[in-house]
Amino acid sequence: MNIVTLLPFIVLIGAMFLMTRSAKKKQQAAAQMRNEMQPGTGVRTIGGMYATVKEIGDETVLLEVAPGVHAVYAKNAIGAVLEDSEYNRIVHGDEVSDTDTVVPDDASSLTETAEATDAETVEDAPKADLTKKDTAEAGAEGQKDGKADGETDAK
Repeated sequence: MNIVTLLPFIVLIGAMFLMTRSAKKKQQAAAQMRNEMQPGTGVRTIGGMYATVKEIGDETVLLEVAPGVHAVYAKNAIGAVLEDSEYNRIVHGDEVSDTDTVVPDDASSLTETAEATDAETVEDAPKADLTKKDTAEAGAEGQKDGKADGETDAK
């Protein structure tokens, strides 16, 4: 057999190997995340429901989906284990604390020095004449080449 005939099969096998390796890493990371769950931790299920972990079994987890409302889920149904601050922000609508980064509503505090530099540059630039010109002057300027608007040399 020719090596050129085998090359597509070799590439395909290599690609499959890389894909399965990547999928295994993702599965291991998800399993590790689920193993780090503890009672009282906020979680998001793969269906998008937010809940608090109450009990953890071998293959299942008891979640409190609302005060006094409990449901049993498979561990595999847990999509993410959330930090307390993120869970409280999403579920309870808690505001950002003073220790978190605060982004200003406008960019004026970020551009104060740039605005001063731009203002100096604008003052040094030549001024443009924005006044209306007399219609006779404008007509003369438009006919510098001796042709009216729309006229061409084509005959």
